[in-house]
Amino acid sequence: MSDKYIVSARKYRPATFRSVVGQKELTATLRSSITSGRLAQAYLFCGPRGVGKTSCARIFARAVNCLHPTPEGEACGECESCVAISQGNSYNLMELDAASNNGVDDIRQIIDQVAVPPQTGRYRVFVIDEVHMLTSQAFNAFLKTLEEPPSYAIFILATTEKHKVIPTILSRCQIYDFKRITVDDIVEHLEYVASQEGFTADRKALGVIARKADGAMRDALSIFDQIASACGGNLTYEAVTENLNVLDYDYFFRLVDDFRKGDVADALLLYSEVRSRGFDSLFFIGSLAQHVRDLMVAADKRTVGLLETPADVSEKLCAQASQLPLPWYYSAIGLLNDCDLQYRTASNKQLLVELTLIRLCQLLNPAPAPFDKPLQKQPLRPLVPAQHNEKASAEVNGPIVAEPQPVTSAQPSAAVQPARQQAPADEASGRQRRAVHRTFSLSDEPVTVTSHERQRQPFDDAAFFAAWRRFIDQNPDKQILVGAMRKASPVRTGEFEYSVMVQHPAQMQAFELSMAGLLEFLRKELHNDFLAVRAEVDRSQAPAHKHLPPQEFLKQIIADNPVMGKFLKEIEGEIV
Repeated sequence: MSDKYIVSARKYRPATFRSVVGQKELTATLRSSITSGRLAQAYLFCGPRGVGKTSCARIFARAVNCLHPTPEGEACGECESCVAISQGNSYNLMELDAASNNGVDDIRQIIDQVAVPPQTGRYRVFVIDEVHMLTSQAFNAFLKTLEEPPSYAIFILATTEKHKVIPTILSRCQIYDFKRITVDDIVEHLEYVASQEGFTADRKALGVIARKADGAMRDALSIFDQIASACGGNLTYEAVTENLNVLDYDYFFRLVDDFRKGDVADALLLYSEVRSRGFDSLFFIGSLAQHVRDLMVAADKRTVGLLETPADVSEKLCAQASQLPLPWYYSAIGLLNDCDLQYRTASNKQLLVELTLIRLCQLLNPAPAPFDKPLQKQPLRPLVPAQHNEKASAEVNGPIVAEPQPVTSAQPSAAVQPARQQAPADEASGRQRRAVHRTFSLSDEPVTVTSHERQRQPFDDAAFFAAWRRFIDQNPDKQILVGAMRKASPVRTGEFEYSVMVQHPAQMQAFELSMAGLLEFLRKELHNDFLAVRAEVDRSQAPAHKHLPPQEFLKQIIADNPVMGKFLKEIEGEIV
């Protein structure tokens, strides 16, 4: 092993403005200020970690003190001042780490150094890293010197948390915001480093490293060194994903295909394979949410530029995104976000993730009625002895899975007898009763619980419209929904199914938000648990947008909104 080994983050640290990765506009501004001689007394470099703030501060110090600068504002790198700064023994560059030197005494040392003019070169540059860590007393002691320093003093403050720097400091600085380095820029720089080191690297593998670095070049170079050591200088996609414990893109592409086809079994098998490889379920949910987000971005040509993936992966994302409707992504991200929030408190985390995958599979393939009802939390009810309260025991409707055959008992409870006597005698009524009774013993007295009865009573259109109007009358507070229901004309499309056309997306959203309550009301009124209502926007009949005069526009609003008209009458208002 060579004793002269230097990690890539230090070995390939930028030495000129041109070599700074991903900050072209910012470095161009700095070079322009140097060539024009318009230098401020204080600069604030802020941005995420590993994007080149401290490196640019050192490059700036070399450039302003260079004895033979280039016309582009770069340091020559060969003069006495450049060599001294590069070797770290120049008196013209002083650095202070405010994370560990954040007191008033540390700032006073800087103030004392400011009084000493440069011996060689023209400027003394003071770099204070992590300046937000300074105490309030240190900030106050620094204010006067920062506002009126000697002509040869330049301060460069660097921080990752600009919001923690007090406003009086910010007002005295020129602020430069460093941006996160893009995946493509990181990949290009890693390719350059690999070529310099004599390594072979797959561009797809470097893309994984770039995404793992999350916009920080220093992190990317550290990961690069780690993988290069493990792979012996041959960075393949498989080796990178294995060493970084990163899930392959193919898992998520296959999962989304399962969601589109509604293949619950294959989705659960893929999740089981992910768990068997040792991946944490929360990490899996987060990665899947990121993939769905990338698909949503790729679905619109205007937002494709927001993708931070290699070119080949971006092409696959665009291809798969075209196979799914845009509203699917909104619902899918919502489900994944709910799973992420509930994961930490869930007692059975595997079941929570599997339930989320099942719901994702059912977004485009919903279950038929009556299984399309949303899961509702039933309140816990006490088990009441049957002989004490027959009515209560008959109304208990818990989540009990009962066998179709009756439960035999030596002495049937009193609650069972009336239930059997009340069985309908007329089979033509259409109601299908599946009442099943179970007897439990919680001490010495039996308790009977009756399961839910599925109803399938036929009804005609008149009965449906009567129930439809009753819902409108009982829910005046749901103005958008009620307005849409008044104008809509439901059409029967099946034995127990109706279709409703609405005029615009706002009405469609109102139906989606209230569909569960509407179906529950209609099914109860019509004694039919298999009733289904489908709503969709009638785009073919969408009226053209007309520009109305203000007075006509207000009249149109009142005509569409009776509540507004009623309000104007109550206040005796008029349209003028």
